[in-house]
Amino acid sequence: MKRSILTILAGICIATLLHAQQKPAVPLKEFTSDFDTRNCSFQPFGQNRFFILQVGYRLVLKGMEGKDTMMLVVTVTDSMKLISDRNTRVVEERETRNGKLTEISRNYFAFCRESGSVYCYGEDVDNYRDGKVVNHKGSWLAEADFLPGIAMPGIVLLGSRYYEEMAAGVAMDRAEVVSLNESLKTPAGTFPGCLKVEETSALDPKEKEYKYYAPGIGLIKDENMLLVSFGFVKQ
Repeated sequence: MKRSILTILAGICIATLLHAQQKPAVPLKEFTSDFDTRNCSFQPFGQNRFFILQVGYRLVLKGMEGKDTMMLVVTVTDSMKLISDRNTRVVEERETRNGKLTEISRNYFAFCRESGSVYCYGEDVDNYRDGKVVNHKGSWLAEADFLPGIAMPGIVLLGSRYYEEMAAGVAMDRAEVVSLNESLKTPAGTFPGCLKVEETSALDPKEKEYKYYAPGIGLIKDENMLLVSFGFVKQ
């Protein structure tokens, strides 16, 4: 009987020591996915500090990826698309590598007048190879089981985390605000007071990329691409 009690006590002591030596679990980051849009008056145009949703506004970014020349052209078009009874603005993103078209995506945004937030209602994607569309990977619309995300909050708070896209199994991009006071030099100028965002995806949490936004301008850095020009163009 004595041996049995001693054995039990020894086992308890060992288990306690092992538990004490274990590293505490790292808490998972939580991202806001429940956006209250009931009090929003939505419109297909608008502007907040870091996002311009006005017809004709265009951003051009360029950079190098290895030996390849990359270019991204973002244009707020004069087209609209009705999604879930919401009039959204079509923003075209055109990506090229060494002058060859790799992707055209038509993104659908709506502006909440009350909060100043820009919501993303989906995108249609054409992926190209050798001048031909090969697939539409990444396409989704905020209909049925998919919900709109936030492209840019009206009030940006340091440390805030939110879903930009909420299309389970298709597109689950999310953002975390990591800085509100960055200064960045680009071919289009030097911009102070910039927003820096870390983007990840719930579909592949290990991958990260960083984007910078300048006040009154919008996107000025996307990974290794920097802003080379911005302004309004005729539609």
